[in-house]
Amino acid sequence: MKMHQVRQEQAASPVEKKTYYKVVATNRRARHDYHIEEAFEAGIELHGSEVKSLRMGRVDFADCYARVYENQCWLIGLQIKTYGHAHVQLPDPVRRRRLLLKRREIEKLRLKSEKSGYTIVPLEIYFKDSWAKVKVGLAKGKAAYDKRQSLKESMARREIDRVMKSKRKS
Repeated sequence: MKMHQVRQEQAASPVEKKTYYKVVATNRRARHDYHIEEAFEAGIELHGSEVKSLRMGRVDFADCYARVYENQCWLIGLQIKTYGHAHVQLPDPVRRRRLLLKRREIEKLRLKSEKSGYTIVPLEIYFKDSWAKVKVGLAKGKAAYDKRQSLKESMARREIDRVMKSKRKS
């Protein structure tokens, strides 16, 4: 067997590579305040020290949303605290950050978010392999009675789970 054939056989062997996936933060408030109709995975443009802070979990979703300006999607209000060991080129913790989406996804978000009642909210930030990603959702605001109804449903679900768990132990 020639050396060239050996290399091709080795390259063709199915080696399954596991993807690294770590959730940094989730926006629990978004699911409480909005009906999420569709979710998109977007990359996020960050500076080096922001990535270090993100890996440490120093992020806050309070009053965070996304907008489409000039055919670009921007994340506004996301607070990534400054990395303690960084001394050069410290970015503003609340600066707007560009989301990296495909053009057709940006256009879809722009058309839907221009309708009344729709907004784009971040749902979670995570690392997929070595890339920082944001899951954004196209959301419609819930009314107060919807929030109460979803709270009742979750309480009932918890109660059922508690009873079922105690029955299994007996």
